Amino acid sequence: MSVTPYLFFDGRCEEAIEFYKKTLGAEVGMMMRYKESPEKNMCTPANENKIMHASMRIGGTLVMLSDGRAEGKPKFEGFSLSLDPKTEAEAEKMFTVLSQGGQVQMPLTSTFFAKSFGMVADKFGMGWMIICEKA
Repeated sequence: MSVTPYLFFDGRCEEAIEFYKKTLGAEVGMMMRYKESPEKNMCTPANENKIMHASMRIGGTLVMLSDGRAEGKPKFEGFSLSLDPKTEAEAEKMFTVLSQGGQVQMPLTSTFFAKSFGMVADKFGMGWMIICEKA
């Protein structure tokens, strides 16, 4: 059994996918728009081009995504996704690109438990923790 995060971007899913492809090297496994659903009652003119379901890999981890109800008010509360770069340079790069248009919650710095650790909410409000562990 595995646990897979499923993120609802409330209308900004395609933008988020492109952002994560560019910034984190995410690879899209599949993507289905509402208009492609066999359940035609799920598709309206307002959501026909929105993402009903998508999956991508960031490193070796599967992440699923959707536009959900596409109401334009995504909320990512009570959790963060954690990235584990192998080098401090990689940690700095990840932190910098995720910070663009977002909000730094804790600057990337050395801690008692990591060579580099920082927290950021990206431009979609998705929380990320960057942890470059000590050897």
